[in-house]
Amino acid sequence: MPFANDLIEHNRERLAESGAVFGLQSRFVFEPVRVMELLRARIVGQDAVLEQVEAMLKVLKVDIAEGERPLTVNLFIGPTGVGKTEILRLLAQAIHGRPDAFCRIDMHTLAQEHYAAALTGAPPGYVGSKEGATLFDAEAIQGSYSRPGIVLFDELEKASKEVLRSLLGILEHGQLTLAAGARTLDFRNSLIFMTSNIGAREVSDYRARYARGWRRWLGLNPPADNQLVERALHRHFEPEFLNRIDRILGFQHIEEEWLEALLEIELSKLNQRLIKQGRVLLLEESALDLLCREHDGRFGARAMGRRLRTELEPAIADCLLADPSITRLLARVEDGQLRVGADAP
Repeated sequence: MPFANDLIEHNRERLAESGAVFGLQSRFVFEPVRVMELLRARIVGQDAVLEQVEAMLKVLKVDIAEGERPLTVNLFIGPTGVGKTEILRLLAQAIHGRPDAFCRIDMHTLAQEHYAAALTGAPPGYVGSKEGATLFDAEAIQGSYSRPGIVLFDELEKASKEVLRSLLGILEHGQLTLAAGARTLDFRNSLIFMTSNIGAREVSDYRARYARGWRRWLGLNPPADNQLVERALHRHFEPEFLNRIDRILGFQHIEEEWLEALLEIELSKLNQRLIKQGRVLLLEESALDLLCREHDGRFGARAMGRRLRTELEPAIADCLLADPSITRLLARVEDGQLRVGADAP
């Protein structure tokens, strides 16, 4: 089977020969405006990151990227629960129609140097060398002529140095020849994303020290979060690795001002599941306040989703088990507890 890049070049030649020059002739079928509508509806507090993602999609749409390396290489840095992986799921949903339509490599499973063979395959003479076994999903990597492949290297900082070095050829030339030499994986039609929590603990620890320390009482401003993260980034990764990344995008903590918007997103997901049963959930203001109260910002959106699963969903279950005929549910606070009952007509 020819590499996707060869197919792309073949189709470009056919397009030129046909004389189809009316307007923008993009091989990619997705529309950046539609993709960004989805992302902005589901990702909160990350406006600067979304602007960069939109710029990336626009360049991708006009198809002027280099042909001998991946379409783009991005590193998402930030604390847990702020939307790094969620952006990938939404991109996969918008481009391929499925939120899981990408190749995901969990780098924390590659913490030892000898695990590099899990990416490149076993060398000649070792078990599995003839099969060319690898963690990579070749189909998800290559995508198709009209839709790019999507690759995620998750929790990048947890991989060994040897594993990171094995990625250099992918980031620079868009290809990876397996150790046995029988197969070469082509990443030149791929969007490559990497995520990392590096520096997040330093930021969290410094914020805590600043909140109770003498610098705050003297009115001294703490260093910006991105300065702390950048220092941690350069301590951990080698310059030749960082130099092959197009965009390093820092995600911010989800502050209190975004909690209501975050809750609305989580409630929308819950209502989508209820609608399949012919039901709908409404919340009184008191219930909204309770769910946003005492939110632990260290855990971001995941903390809000967990709160709905442990507090709101059990109340819904109690209500429906008591009366399965209820279709309009109303959540409210009674005696300090979250209760769900039938919504009055």
